[in-house]
Amino acid sequence: MSNKSGYSLYGPYTSPRARGLAPAPTNQPLLNPDKVGKEAEVDALTNLLVQSMDSTNDPEFFGAYDSCICTRCGEKVVGEGTGCTAMEHVYHIKCFVCIVCHLQLQGKPFYALDSKPYCEDCYLNTLEKCCVCTKPILDRILRATGKPYHPQCFTCVVCNKSLDGIPFTVDASNQIHCIDDFHKKFAPRCTVCKEPIMPEPGKDETVRVVALDRSFHVNCYKCEDCGLVLSSEAEGRGCYPLDGHVLCKSCNARRVQAITSKVTTDL
Repeated sequence: MSNKSGYSLYGPYTSPRARGLAPAPTNQPLLNPDKVGKEAEVDALTNLLVQSMDSTNDPEFFGAYDSCICTRCGEKVVGEGTGCTAMEHVYHIKCFVCIVCHLQLQGKPFYALDSKPYCEDCYLNTLEKCCVCTKPILDRILRATGKPYHPQCFTCVVCNKSLDGIPFTVDASNQIHCIDDFHKKFAPRCTVCKEPIMPEPGKDETVRVVALDRSFHVNCYKCEDCGLVLSSEAEGRGCYPLDGHVLCKSCNARRVQAITSKVTTDL
C-alpha cells in the first residue's frame, strides 16, 4: 500500500485528518504576510504537502489510514509493511490466513467465499465433485438423476456422446443412454427382420404389432404365403393364423383346404 497523501496543489483544501492522515500542526501560520494572491496560496498548499509527508513518520501509520484495525484480531495495524488489504478489509499480514488450514495468504492466490478467505486447495474442497471423474466442478454444474456432472462428463454409456442439452433416458440400473442407443439395446426386436422396433429419426413414438406372442414392425406384419401387409383395421386384411403361421384370410383358407384334401386322400 502507498503512504503518499494524494494531495493536489491546485485542488480544494482538505484537512489531513479527513484524508486519513495524521493531523497537521495547528500552531503554524498558513500564509506568509509578505506574500499575497496566487503566490501566497501556492506557499500555503506547499506547506500542507510537506506537513502531510512528515506525518507519515508516525509509527501507527499504515497506508492511507491513520487508525487501521485488523478485521481478524481487532488490533491496530502498526508500522509500514505489517498489514495488507483484501476483500476491502485491512489485516495484519500474519492474520490474513486461510479460514480452514490457516495457511498465510499474503502474496498468494486466494478465493473469497462468504467474505472469508480460502487457499486454493481448501476452496476446491468446498466445491461439488463430478460423480463421473470425481474432480471439482469449477464452472457450470449439470444435474441429472439427482447427481452433479461436468457437462463434458455427462455422456451415453454406449456411444459416449455428450448429452448436454440432448434428450436422454436411463435403464433399470440408472445408467444414462441416448435415446437411439436405449432403443437399440432394449427395444423389442421384430420376429421377421430381427431389427429393434424403435421410433424413426425425429420422432418420439412408434407402433409395434404383437401377434402370436411375437413382435412385428408394421411393415413386417405380412402374410407368410402371399406377402399381403396385414391390418386389424382394414377389411379383409386381418390375421388368420394357422399352426403358428401368420396368414391372410385367403391363404388360411387355401392351407385349410390343402390339409383337408390330404386327409381325405389318405383315408
